[in-house]
Order: sequence, then structure tokens, then C-alpha cells
Amino acid sequence: MKYKLYSSEGCHLCEQALALCLPHIDRSVLEIVDIVEDEALVALYGVHIPVLERTTDSEKLYWPFNEAQISKLNS
Repeated sequence: MKYKLYSSEGCHLCEQALALCLPHIDRSVLEIVDIVEDEALVALYGVHIPVLERTTDSEKLYWPFNEAQISKLNS
């Protein structure tokens, strides 16, 4: 499985989300997407970041999420 973490540079919540993700999701399958570069992503996620997406089926976790939710998404 592969994942995307929608975030923006300097977002402290995004940094917290990444720290929660790393024990459960291998960094090699986690793409960090800075939404600032894409107007469509800003429109979709601008007020919701961080957002974690499992790309195989587009299942998403919107902040705030916890380790149990990440683990369930990764199973």
C-alpha cells in the first residue's frame, strides 16, 4: 500500500501527523505532498490539513487523527 500526507511547509500539525504516521507506515511508501503548489489541492484540503490518504482506495483520515486510526488504515 502507498500513502500521501497532504500538508504544507511550516505546519506544526502536519509535523505532528508525520510523527504519528512513521511508526505505522514505512517512509518509503509515504509521499508528503505540499498542497501550496497546487490550487486544486488547496481548495480540497486547505482547511483540513494534515490529511492522510491511502492511495489504493482513496480512503482518507482528516486531522485530528490518532495512532489507532492510522494503524487501522494500514491494515
